[in-house]
Amino acid sequence: MELQELKKAFVDAYGKEAEGVFFSPGRVNLIGEHTDYNGGYVFPCALSFGTYLLIGKNEDCLMRFKSLNMPEVTELKLTELTKPLPNNHWVNYPLGCIAQFLKKGVKISQGYDILIWGTVPAGAGLSSSAALEVVTAYAFNELLGTGYDRTTLALIGQASEHEFAGVNCGIMDQFASAQGKQNHAIFLNCDTMEFELVPVKLEGIKVVISNTHSPHKLDSGAYNARVAQCQLALEQLRTVRPELKNLAELTEAEFEKIESAITDPVAHRRARHVVGEVQRTTDAVKALQAGEIETFGKLMNQSHVSLRDDYEVTGLHLDTLAEEAWKIPGVIGSRMTGGGFGGCTVSLVKDEAIPEFIEKVGKAYEEKTGIKADFYIAEIGDGARRIF
Repeated sequence: MELQELKKAFVDAYGKEAEGVFFSPGRVNLIGEHTDYNGGYVFPCALSFGTYLLIGKNEDCLMRFKSLNMPEVTELKLTELTKPLPNNHWVNYPLGCIAQFLKKGVKISQGYDILIWGTVPAGAGLSSSAALEVVTAYAFNELLGTGYDRTTLALIGQASEHEFAGVNCGIMDQFASAQGKQNHAIFLNCDTMEFELVPVKLEGIKVVISNTHSPHKLDSGAYNARVAQCQLALEQLRTVRPELKNLAELTEAEFEKIESAITDPVAHRRARHVVGEVQRTTDAVKALQAGEIETFGKLMNQSHVSLRDDYEVTGLHLDTLAEEAWKIPGVIGSRMTGGGFGGCTVSLVKDEAIPEFIEKVGKAYEEKTGIKADFYIAEIGDGARRIF
């Protein structure tokens, strides 16, 4: 949808012109999965598709929300902005961000009309929720003149997800949406928030995202269960290493020396994945910077195997896409991306192999699952911004 069409949709919904149009992207994580809430490294990049937010003031002291994907307008009084709506309502994502401004002592005495349109495939594991949170935080930061930096806006989005959506996510998705830069990935330390923008130079290779169309649902409890299992592992490791703050602090050699302290076998597997994944992510970034793309691809494959066997967040659909991709000559690496339980894989594919990749992986996937996959050639874009 073009900008002029979006502006017209706002007029159709609210009978007046929008005063601002904002955009925040979805993300794909190249490597470093389920490490963010364990204080580890991740390596995501922002995508060229995301979520648009159009906004204008009203004189009714109401906060109105409308999505172009849904017919109704949700209206809330300014005194009703601090509690989530029931039944996992989609408005909780932007509402939770507005609530964080109020929590910080920011006064909102003006009503606003808000229109949302997203181009991130819902349930694909490409962070449509984070894009919605960050675009809301970015827009209100500008409109209210609060002057928060992009890291603070990411933290506002994360707090919204925790408190209003009930998902105990790490910071990666919101951070990538806020801090993304075109043709760069973000090497982020999720404990300290220190990050480096790393150029993604892929000569004759594209990033291909494969959508299982088996939507993941992070609020189903499986994600929160993984968070709790990692916390259990950490608590048991602290019986021998009391100073340990996060699982990600441990090297693989250090973990091997003390892993017997984890008596719960499931928690042990979760911790083993986290420690190994942090090392893989660090090694992968070094490989990319050195131009060793084949090494990067091997680490992607290893990441998927660990997520399949130790973290158990893949399943038939993601495993089929990854395993079929590994069979194609010209595929450098392929792995699930995002929270898992459905969603997407990310693959590095040589240009000349892309048609065969889409044809053969798509055919094998449909034969095994009965579902038709979609494939996107990813473009790495910039983070949140005002576009009008």
